[in-house]
Amino acid sequence: MTLDVIPLQTKIITPEDRLLQIVADYAGPHLRSGDTLVLAESVVAITQGRLIRPEQVKPTPWALALARFVSQDGSLSSPYAMQVIMNESGALRTLFAFCTAALTRLVFGRRGDFYRFAGQQASLVDDVTGNMPPFDKHIILGPNHPEQVVAEIKERFGVEAAIIDANDLGRTKILAATNGASQKLLLKVFRANPAGNSNQQTPIVIIRKK
Repeated sequence: MTLDVIPLQTKIITPEDRLLQIVADYAGPHLRSGDTLVLAESVVAITQGRLIRPEQVKPTPWALALARFVSQDGSLSSPYAMQVIMNESGALRTLFAFCTAALTRLVFGRRGDFYRFAGQQASLVDDVTGNMPPFDKHIILGPNHPEQVVAEIKERFGVEAAIIDANDLGRTKILAATNGASQKLLLKVFRANPAGNSNQQTPIVIIRKK
């Protein structure tokens, strides 16, 4: 099977924008029957207002302590982002996830349990260093109700749809996809992150089978 992978450049999308209108303006003229439309998770979150400035967050002693154990490459190494997740997922759940992950790593050598137990938002949060301007002064959470979002896109535009979190390290996570979208194919395509992680401004990608 051969594919066309078509990244679409947009303006800088803000919380004032409406996602379906953005899709209509930038993807609508290009969409064909059989296409799969893929959105970057951060753009969906931004249109939902899922962002906060660090100065609006007051880290608790627990957030300060937990953040010290996170690799500096991770968003949760920031006590501000850690506190946002504690507010989002619950302090007790976050502490339970941390303690459980420490135990399973020590006993079984297993990694990643913190994010499995703390909930999806813990793995999706982007700290200020992971965001492009003008959002490089914001913490961005993952989107709410991604399944509903892709369903609305399919209903309005008549194509399959997915929301994906991808980066230049080859890590790809599908947050939601309509039933007709091949998740295996999406994971393969987005391992190369065709939307980019820098200033490409191509948060919409059309996947088209030839």
